[in-house]
Parts: sequence; C-alpha cells; structure tokens
Amino acid sequence: MDRPRILFAAPSDASFIRIDRELLAERWPLEEWRQPGRVTNLVRLTPMLRRCDLVVGWWASWPTFFPVLLGGALGKPSLLIVGGFDTANMPEIGYGFQQGGPRRWLSRAVMRRADRLVTNSHYSRREIEANVGIPAARVRVIHHGVPDPYGELPAGQRRRMALNVGFVTRANLEIKGQRAFVEAARELPDVEFVLAGLWKDDAIERLRALASPNVRFTGWLERPELDRLFRQAATYVQPSHHEGFGLAVAEAMLAGCVPVVTAAGALPEVVGDAGIQVPTDRPADVAAGIRRALEEGDGARARARERVLREFPLELRRRGLYEAIEELWSSTQAS
Repeated sequence: MDRPRILFAAPSDASFIRIDRELLAERWPLEEWRQPGRVTNLVRLTPMLRRCDLVVGWWASWPTFFPVLLGGALGKPSLLIVGGFDTANMPEIGYGFQQGGPRRWLSRAVMRRADRLVTNSHYSRREIEANVGIPAARVRVIHHGVPDPYGELPAGQRRRMALNVGFVTRANLEIKGQRAFVEAARELPDVEFVLAGLWKDDAIERLRALASPNVRFTGWLERPELDRLFRQAATYVQPSHHEGFGLAVAEAMLAGCVPVVTAAGALPEVVGDAGIQVPTDRPADVAAGIRRALEEGDGARARARERVLREFPLELRRRGLYEAIEELWSSTQAS
C-alpha cells in the first residue's frame, strides 16, 4: 500500500495543529480524531483505527493515549508530536505534566509507546531527555512552518504599540507572561499595549485590575483582524516562562514586528539575533526592552521577517513531516 490512511489525533483545532493536518492531507487520506477532554469514545475510535494504517498524534495527553496504545495493539504504527505542557516540569509556576502524578504516567506511557517522536525545537528535545528520560537521538526536531500571508514586509508607519497574543487564562498569566506584559504598561504610559486573545476564565479580571489606561484587551479576533494588528504593531512582546516554540512570536516577526522576549524555552532559538532579549520578566526589564524595540527602524523589521522566512518556512515543515511519516511507513512495511 503506497498511500497509508492516517488517523490524525489532536485535542483542538489550534492554528499549528490545523497547519499540520492540512499538510498531511495534501499527500495522504486522513481521518481526524478530535478529543478535547479526557473521555475517549472507544466505540467510535476502534473502527476508525481499523480503517487507518498509522496514527499521527499531537501531544502526549488524553486525546492521544488510546489512539497510540490501542493503535499499537492493532498493529498501527504511530508518530507523536510532543513538546510543551506534556514535557515541561516547572513547579514554580505549576506547569507541566512531568511534575508528577497520573498525568506524568500517562504522558510517559504515550511517548514510550509511540514508534516515532517529533518535537518543534531543539529546546524541547533537550527538555524531553531531561524530564522524560527519552534519549535525544530518539526525537526528531522539525520546526514549525509559518505561513506568510503578507508576501513582503508590510509597508507604512508603525504605531507605538506593543502587542501580545494568546488565550487569556490563569495559567498563561505566568506561562505566557501576560501579567508581566500588562504590568510593564505602567512604565510606558505613552505606548499602547494590546493583549489579543480569547478570555477563557477569570484571568481577564485579574489583568484588568492590574492594567493602566494604555492597555487594551481585544478578546477573540478573527484571523484578518489579528493580521491587521501584526501589521500595525511596532513590537511583539512575549515575556514567557516556558515556550516549546513560540509560534505567535514567529508570526509577528514575519509581519515585521520587532520581538521582545525572555530567554525562556525555545524563544532564543526562534528570535536569534533578530530581536531583543530581556534578562527577567520584571516590568522594568520588559519595559526597557520595549523602549529599545520602539527605537528600531525598518532594518530591524526586515531582519525579523527574513529570519522567519529563512529558518521556519512552511516547506521545511512539510518536508520534515513527510520524511518522518514515509520512514515510519517504510520501516513498518519492511518488518
């Protein structure tokens, strides 16, 4: 069989998951297993697995547990994309499945049963080795591919705007640096701070209590509206505590935003020398980084865009995923 049918297992339709699903569907017939919670409908999953030839899953979590383990029992090889909450161990901010307990057991069981592991950054591969005990040699790094909706560096005067994008949740106050971003606004009253993203719990009330008058919370935005903000903002700010990659940072850089980031996780790997790295997420440090970014001109914006085009084009993601799946399928056919 030259074209195996893939069961694509994922918890959501996040943009980076959707990109991978669409890339795979270009080459192979695909069925999607979407499981947003912990409960698995085995009556529905089992015939889907029988119809498919291999499993591709996103994250070592509840939505991939039965597709990988039951699929293995049915002779279906699996490729698992990991890196993020499933491989992190950060008790200081209460983040990561590798802190212990049932989630640690579950994530490790899925990773160890998968035939191939893929992750999105060299940082995540090191994290997997340190926190999970799986040798780095067993994990393939395939960076995210970033679609380019602009075609060129967006022209026009940039607003004195600092932008941050992400779901507004209690966890993301620290993980994604949303609290630090909002608190930095008090240091720069002449700069517009915009936090764009769906409000998923009471974290928005906490942020509003911290916010100065120059902070705006947009709530959920459709993609065209978000791209408009990327075109307008002078700087994109991500003072995270953990990032398995940082796709929103790369998307902003592609639009010509000068990135301001901490050294957390894969952020230095994504930004390289095309942005500003701040030493801590303290408001004064974040604000100082934003001041520097606002002083940058078109040259810095062009460097940010060129880095993403060079290092993270969609074609590299496509090629990497295709090679990994073809190698997995070939090894299965040969055995």
